[in-house]
Amino acid sequence: MTTYLITVPGTFTTGIEEDERARLSRALRPADPHTTRMGTTEDLDALTVNDDNTFTIRLSVEADTGAHAEEDARNLADSALRDAGLDASTAPLGPAVITGIDSDVG
Repeated sequence: MTTYLITVPGTFTTGIEEDERARLSRALRPADPHTTRMGTTEDLDALTVNDDNTFTIRLSVEADTGAHAEEDARNLADSALRDAGLDASTAPLGPAVITGIDSDVG
C-alpha cells in the first residue's frame, strides 16, 4: 500500500458558516495530510477556503493504485461534506487529483 496525498477542489455555492466549517474540519481529521512526511514538511491543511468561496480539501489516503486513491478521497470528501450538513448542490466537488505520493519504496 502507498500513501497518496489527494487534492479535491470545490465551491461553496451559498458560502459556509463557521459551525459548518468546524464540522467539516472535524470530519476530515482522520485523513489529515499532516500525518504524512510531505504533509508535515509542506504544512498542508486538510481544508483551505478562499475569499471567493472556492475550497481545497487535501487528504491522505492509503491505496494500491492512484485511481483507487482518487476514488477513496472523493468518497471521503463527499462524506465529510454531508457530515457538515452540506451536499452536492451547496458544495460541488471538482476532480480529485494526486498531488503527492509518500512511499518507502526506493
